[in-house]
Amino acid sequence: MTYQHPTMWVSIDCLVFGYDVSEENLKLLLFQRKVDPFAGQWSLIGGFVNENEDLSAGAQRVLKTFTGLDGVFLEQLSTFGKASRDPGGRVVSVLYWSLIKLDSIQKEVVNSHGAGWFDLDQLPELVMDHLDMTHLGIEQLQRNATTTPIGFELLPEKFTLPQLLRLYEGIYGKSIDDRNFRKKILATNVLVRLDEKDKSGSKKGAYKYMFDENKYNELKQRGYHLDFSIR
Repeated sequence: MTYQHPTMWVSIDCLVFGYDVSEENLKLLLFQRKVDPFAGQWSLIGGFVNENEDLSAGAQRVLKTFTGLDGVFLEQLSTFGKASRDPGGRVVSVLYWSLIKLDSIQKEVVNSHGAGWFDLDQLPELVMDHLDMTHLGIEQLQRNATTTPIGFELLPEKFTLPQLLRLYEGIYGKSIDDRNFRKKILATNVLVRLDEKDKSGSKKGAYKYMFDENKYNELKQRGYHLDFSIR
């Protein structure tokens, strides 16, 4: 016996956040749709779920297709199912989100799909409810930054405290008090200071750090609360 029901499609949409250390900007991956409806307009990356494909496998496929990456942070975030959301038909979208290091992207793969990276404060007009999806993802990212360590997925292996601070400021979209940030982030013991300095910004330079991966994973499971003073 099979169910009798009206035709309905399930799609995957992926919010892919990337951090550009050189530009000190948090970015979102978007692409120009190639088919109607909304051909030529900007959208989150996505696609329909295949008939015999698990949702998670579909999300991984979409992410790898557009970035060339797998084995990176990818998590289901929400479902969007308004009956009139897509003029092309009855489509329920399952939203996933991902965090990646921008320097690890195979840029030729991104470019081949007509995709591009956009600063969060300079997003183009997005189709359907994709702006609502984006706002939901930013809110989730901000919650995560307050309750669990973040940066392992977005920063290079070695980084400075100013670079970590700029990342948090990019996530919150506001300035954070530098002294308060350093005090609270170092108190988590998630960072390991190296005997290396980045002297690109000054003669004195800034020490480089790495994440203690074991401590990082422990705090991701246990959680904490960091209340940074935002200027």
